[in-house]
Amino acid sequence: MATNGALDKPLTSERVAFLDAGAQYGQVIDRRIRELSCESVIFPLGVSAEVLKQEKYKAIIISGGPGSVNSPDAPTCDPNIFRLGLPILGICYGMQIINKEFGGTVVKKNVREDGQFTVDIDPKALLFKGLSNVQNVLLTHGDSVEEVADSFSIIAQSGSIVAGIGNEKLRIYGLQFHPEVDLTDCGKHIFKNFLYDISGVRPVYTMRNREEYCIAEIRKAVGNMKVLVLLSGGVDSTVCAALLTRALGPDQLVPIHIDNGFLRKSEVNLVERSLLKLGLSVKVIRAAPAFYEGVTDIVIHTRESRDKLPRKVLSRPLCQTVNPEEKRKIIGDTFMRVANDVMGDLNLRQEEILIAQGTLRPDLIESASSLASGHADAIKTHHNDSELVRELRIQGKVVEPLKDFHKDEVRLLGKDLGLAEEYVMRHPFPGPGLAIRVICAEDPYIERDFVETQLMAKLITEYAIMVQKRHSHIGRVDNGLSEPERRTLLNFTSRNQLTATVLPIRSVGVQGDRRTYNYVLGISSKNPPNWTDLIWVARIIPRLCHSINRVCYIFGDVVKEAIGDITPTHLTPVVLSTLREADYQANKILSQSGCMSRIAQMPIVMIPIHFDRDPISRLPSCQRSIVIRTFITNDFMTGVPAIPGKDLPLEVVNQMVAEIANVRGVSRVLYDLTAKPPGTTEWE
Repeated sequence: MATNGALDKPLTSERVAFLDAGAQYGQVIDRRIRELSCESVIFPLGVSAEVLKQEKYKAIIISGGPGSVNSPDAPTCDPNIFRLGLPILGICYGMQIINKEFGGTVVKKNVREDGQFTVDIDPKALLFKGLSNVQNVLLTHGDSVEEVADSFSIIAQSGSIVAGIGNEKLRIYGLQFHPEVDLTDCGKHIFKNFLYDISGVRPVYTMRNREEYCIAEIRKAVGNMKVLVLLSGGVDSTVCAALLTRALGPDQLVPIHIDNGFLRKSEVNLVERSLLKLGLSVKVIRAAPAFYEGVTDIVIHTRESRDKLPRKVLSRPLCQTVNPEEKRKIIGDTFMRVANDVMGDLNLRQEEILIAQGTLRPDLIESASSLASGHADAIKTHHNDSELVRELRIQGKVVEPLKDFHKDEVRLLGKDLGLAEEYVMRHPFPGPGLAIRVICAEDPYIERDFVETQLMAKLITEYAIMVQKRHSHIGRVDNGLSEPERRTLLNFTSRNQLTATVLPIRSVGVQGDRRTYNYVLGISSKNPPNWTDLIWVARIIPRLCHSINRVCYIFGDVVKEAIGDITPTHLTPVVLSTLREADYQANKILSQSGCMSRIAQMPIVMIPIHFDRDPISRLPSCQRSIVIRTFITNDFMTGVPAIPGKDLPLEVVNQMVAEIANVRGVSRVLYDLTAKPPGTTEWE
C-alpha cells in the first residue's frame, strides 16, 4: 500500500480518486474507468481530503457497499471532500452518503430492489446527456433515499424510489443503480459523460502503460530469485506465466501443474500439451490423495468469543466436508502445502524462491481480501486467497502480477503478449475444479421458513389462479411489484401452467453486496417452456422471496411431489466420475455445435436431489441431478443466463439435456435461470 493510503500507485496525471466503501462491484468501477483510457487510484473510503487535494485528482467516485449509512458503525468519508470543488459521483451507498451529508434522509423500505429494473431518467441532466429517458439498470439495495437534500434534484426514479440525484452547480451526483456493470445498458455512456464532459479527464491511460508497469514491478519484486509458477492451464495462469516470461525469461521460472483430482475429463493431458506449445515445459504433480484427505484450520466465530480472539478448529477431511467455504479453504491451503513440498523435492530453498499465481481482482473482491477492499463482505473464499496464501503474501513470498486486472483485461493482455486465441478465450474453470460444482450435503436443508417459502413460490408461479381465488396472501406479491409488472405476471401465469418446488438444498448468492446462502427453487411445466417468460419470472422471484436466491427449470414431466430429503453426497470417486462425465458430454456438444463463443462460461453442477420417487413405496434417495448453468458476461461480476432459442439454439440445449440424462446415476437435468445477482456464477 502506498504511503498516502492508496491501494494502487498512480501512473499518469489524468486520474480519478476512487473511494472504496466495500462494494462487490467496486473494482468494476475501476475497470469501467480504465476502459475509457482514464486512470483511477483506489483509496479507502475515509481517505483525507487533504491527500486528494495535494495530489491534484480531477474527480472523485464513491462506491457502493454492504453497510447502511444509518448504522452506528457505518463507514463514512471525510466530509471535506465535498468542499474541494471536484466533481463527485456517488454510487448506491455512495449516493446515500452524499444525500445524508447535504441534509437529506435515508430509510430502510419494506421492499428491496435486487436485479435489473427499468428507471426513468432526466436526459437534461449532464450526467445523462445523449440518453433516452428510460433505461435498464441494475439495482441492489435495501435502504433508499426518503427526503432529497435541499440543494439537489431528482434525476432518476425507479417507480416511487429515488434512483438518482444531482447538483449541477457543485457537479455532485448520486446514482442508486450501478452504472459500472453490464446489466446497466447505458453505464459506459454515463461514465463517459462524467469523466470527459463533467470532470475534464483526458483519455491517456492505456493497456501498454499497465503492461510496462507490471513488468517493472515483477522485476523489482523478484530480482534474481526463482519463481515457482502455479499453472492450471486456464486463461489467468497462462497469461500470468507469459507475463513472467516476458519480464524474467524462462530460466528463472519453475512451472508446475498440480492435479488436485477435481479436473475435467482428460484435462491434465490437455494442459500439458497446451503449455508445451507455449514453450513451457511443465512439471505435473499428481496430488489427488493430498486434496481428498486435506484438512485446514477453520476460524469459529461465536457470540461468546466476540470480544476474544477467534477460535480455530481443525476441519474434517475434504472428502467428508459439506460446507462450501470450508471446501474452498481446504483446497486453497492444500495447494500451497503441495507447492511447498514440490520446492523440497526440487531442492529449492524457500528463501530463494517465490510463488506466482494468476489471481485476478474479482477473486480478491469476492474473498473480501484487504488487497481489494477494506469493507467488502466475503461472498466466497477463492483458492488463491486462502488464509495460508494471505500469510505468504505478508511474508512477501507471493507474486501476483494480474491482481489489479479483470478477466476481459487479462484476455486483452494475453493477446498483446502474443498468446493464441485458443488460450485467451477459453471458458474459465475454477481452481478448486469440480469440487465446488458438487453440492455436498448430509441432511436436507429444511428450516422454519421452508413452508412459507414454498407458499410464496406458489403464489408467484400460479399468480393468475391465486388472484382469481382471492388468496389471502396475494397482497404479499402485489406489494412488491409495480402495476406493469403485475399485469405481466398475470399474463405470464395465465399462458403457462407451472409448478414450483422448493428444493431442500442451498446455493451461494449475492444480494445488496452481501453473501447469501439460500434455497433453490425448481420450476416444472406440463408443456414446453416459454424461455423468455421463465427468465423474467426467475428475475422477480428472489426479489419477492428473499429466502430464494436461485431459480431453475426442471426438464421432464411436472414434479408432482414435494422434495423432502436428499441423497447424502460427498466428494467420492463415484460422485466425481458422474459429474465429470456429465460435464464432458455437455461441453463436447457445445464445442461441436460451434456455440462455445456464444457464452462466457458453462458450469455443470451436481445437486443431491432424486426426483420421481413414489412416496408410497418409500424408496431411498440414491440418485442425483445435474444443472446446466450457462452464463453471459463481459465483466464476470454480473451476468445473465443464456436464453435457449435465442442465445443458444434450442436443439443444442435439448441435445445436452438428453446426453446428460443418459449418464448413469442422473435423476433429472435442470437449467439455471438466475442472473448474477442474485445468484453467483458458481453455485458454491
